[in-house]
Amino acid sequence: MKTPGKIKAPAKEYRLLMLTTLLISGCSMVYELIISAVSSYLTGNSTLQYSITIGLYMFALGIGSFLSKFVKKNLWGWFANVEISIGIIGGSCSLILFLSHLYLTSYEIVMYIEILAIGTLAGLEIPLLTRIIEEDRKELRLTLSSIFSFDYIGGLIGSVAFPMLLLPSFGYFATCFLSGTLNLTAAALIIIKYRSKLNRPRIYQAAVIILLCGMIAGMIFSENIGNLIEGGLYRDRVILSEQTEYQKIVVTKHKDDLRLYIDGNCQFSTVDEYRYHEALIHVPLAYAEKHDQVLILGGGDGMAARELLKYPETHITLIDLDKAMTELCSSDPQITSVNGNSLKNSRVKIINMDAYEYLENNKDLYDVIIVDLPDPNNESLNKLYTNVFYRMCASHLASGGVMNVQSTSPYYAKSAYWCIEKTMQSEDLNVKSFHLQVPAFGDWGFHMASKQELKKCHPLPDDTKFLTEDNLPALFVFGKDEIQKDTEINRLTKPVLIQYYNDAVREWE
Repeated sequence: MKTPGKIKAPAKEYRLLMLTTLLISGCSMVYELIISAVSSYLTGNSTLQYSITIGLYMFALGIGSFLSKFVKKNLWGWFANVEISIGIIGGSCSLILFLSHLYLTSYEIVMYIEILAIGTLAGLEIPLLTRIIEEDRKELRLTLSSIFSFDYIGGLIGSVAFPMLLLPSFGYFATCFLSGTLNLTAAALIIIKYRSKLNRPRIYQAAVIILLCGMIAGMIFSENIGNLIEGGLYRDRVILSEQTEYQKIVVTKHKDDLRLYIDGNCQFSTVDEYRYHEALIHVPLAYAEKHDQVLILGGGDGMAARELLKYPETHITLIDLDKAMTELCSSDPQITSVNGNSLKNSRVKIINMDAYEYLENNKDLYDVIIVDLPDPNNESLNKLYTNVFYRMCASHLASGGVMNVQSTSPYYAKSAYWCIEKTMQSEDLNVKSFHLQVPAFGDWGFHMASKQELKKCHPLPDDTKFLTEDNLPALFVFGKDEIQKDTEINRLTKPVLIQYYNDAVREWE
């Protein structure tokens, strides 16, 4: 006699199906996260990419569920085909996305097709599995509760494993191939266990074994595949590629030109980086009353620290989130030859933590604050360009102190550049904006700010390659086509800067 309200565990013969449901659900979640992450990496605007992916995926799940009603025969065959198809499409999705970005003009169409295909197949899976079990057991309540429980748990496992384990450890390609391998392994288990229920089981077995070998080979050679793809993404020879917990770091070299990229964006070229870093450092130090204690937020490449070490009385605290970045730029001989091994200097203290968190929890005052962060192309970076962030920076300025902010281009990203100025001014800071030509970047700008009126206090150092007392005034002059004042304040609760920046990227692509 059945106890009312109790649901039995799935029958033993169907436990494997429940396990594969959990596995496939987790893999499907990983595929969608990979598509979002790769699209953010290649095209920017992570909010848009993740939103589109989630929306299309949910829509496709509905399509798959709807289409399942037209499947009336050979349920086991359809189920096996769905599992194999998800493994093939999902396991190759990152490779296809990178190739489409390199060789096609319609990247977004390929992205949408992949999302819809994986979502539709995943949407077919649950109704088919429900009907398969229901045909034998006639217990709909038990069937649905068990299937959906395993499906949701699998989704949770996939969503947690991707950012915390898979992506940092394996990168985009190996993660995709690994997920495809797990997906096809699940399909193989089903085909072997229930071969008596399939038409032509030997064909299914042969197909899944061949596909599994392909996925495993892809996983083994994923680093080689990544090197080939990156060779097309970057104009110069890739000599280092590392996926850290926070970002993708790539170093390229052509003759004497060493370039470092973070998530596809160039951070410096050794041919002309001195222009950028001299302006970043020596201009604010000429306006600061003192420069004994200097805080660098970002600057993990060590170039800003190199320029600061030209001042013998200066002590530097450098805050960079990514320990892998500061360790690379402290140890790689090609980079240390450019940054003067600055990160190992006894006057430089490195703290690997979030800049926002550091300002929140630290009470020290600084004579100069250098904000040398990547461009605000996602939400985590945008937080470091908001009014609240500049308010915190100002609270850490000593009397007569000056801060200087890397602020994108006043020519190529005009609205973004002047939005940063307006945001800083909204915190009652006196702001002086300036810019210069950096051949690797183009026309590049900064915003210098202080709680006091900005007046030049010190001469520039003699050992500069670009800056002189004669050309310094020209940095504060802007052409008519570089000025735009009708922008909004970039607030923590209304991140308009991301939109300004992404609009500029689309305009100049």
